[in-house]
Amino acid sequence: MLILEVLFYSFVTVVIIQVLFYAVLFGSFAFSKNKKKPTNTIPISVIICAKNEAENIKKFLPSILEQDYPDFEVVLINDSSSDDTLTIFEDFKSSHNNIKIVDVKNIEAFWGNKKYALSLGIKAAKYDHLLFTDADCQPLSNQWIKQMSANFSEKGTIVLGYGAYNKVKNSLLNKLIRFETLLTATQYFSFAKIGIPFMGVGRNLAYHRDEFFKSNGFIKHMQIRSGDDDLFINEAANAKNTTISITPQSFTSSIPKTALKDWIKQKRRHVSTAKHYKIKHQFLLALFYITQVLFWVLGIALALSSFLWPFVLPLILLRFLFQYLSLGYSAKKLNELDTILLLPFLEISLIVLQFIIFITNQISKPNYWK
Repeated sequence: MLILEVLFYSFVTVVIIQVLFYAVLFGSFAFSKNKKKPTNTIPISVIICAKNEAENIKKFLPSILEQDYPDFEVVLINDSSSDDTLTIFEDFKSSHNNIKIVDVKNIEAFWGNKKYALSLGIKAAKYDHLLFTDADCQPLSNQWIKQMSANFSEKGTIVLGYGAYNKVKNSLLNKLIRFETLLTATQYFSFAKIGIPFMGVGRNLAYHRDEFFKSNGFIKHMQIRSGDDDLFINEAANAKNTTISITPQSFTSSIPKTALKDWIKQKRRHVSTAKHYKIKHQFLLALFYITQVLFWVLGIALALSSFLWPFVLPLILLRFLFQYLSLGYSAKKLNELDTILLLPFLEISLIVLQFIIFITNQISKPNYWK
């Protein structure tokens, strides 16, 4: 009986923490109103770093070149590709005078390091306001640059955007990938909303070049092959200089993985950078994950024992209520509502996979870049 009492009061604590996360922290983003911002006409340099992306460049670069924006260049970085990426770059450049090519050759000190290639591209950019995306990404409208640049201001020098993944019909893995993307975006948008930004995604991210030089570029984490987006933002972003863009016209979309092992490999790279976040961010993210796990473990244990069931059931329902509300409103903002239908199943699957990825990363280091 004493053990069950300990489990019950532990469960109460876990539910309170989870409700605070969903209702207060995530609610700061989920329940906020989208404010329309006046458009900017500041010159923009769009930066794309590609390694062996010839086919994706042919497919997606036109959607960037066709953007409805008065003054922008596209900086194409060829990161020592072994395919026809450079040739494709040159073909596009022959018919577009706003393209600049940076051809990066491998050197021993920075062999296969995307941050080195990006650094060269950032230095070569003509304009100070930089907008980043990936070679396999496509803006969801021709207003992408306009909507992202609208968030720049005298103080707002970092803009966090949303990078979605294409929807694949009848694919459970695709829903899991998009649910994880939704949850991650809800986290980093919410943290930014309350003044403690901790990450952004390179699929859709913008910042002023001064922020890059103030942080000495990627130098503090150059030896960590991944993290050109989240580790940089974790270091450079603060309550005053960071804003978010959540208008649908500012979204990008990428090609998702179609095999579970490939997605796990991708997530291993992403997860490996989290241990380098600031301590307060690591604590909050770990607290959320641990209480997620404990909610299910303790909830199932108490349900099976039927201990104080009239109190346990309302606590479970309370947590689910705020989870559905906050993630539901977030999903509506980010056009991911279909993932909410399978929320409990996707949440448990993600918890298990995140644990597997964490353990795997402790045993062996993940591979980086391509």
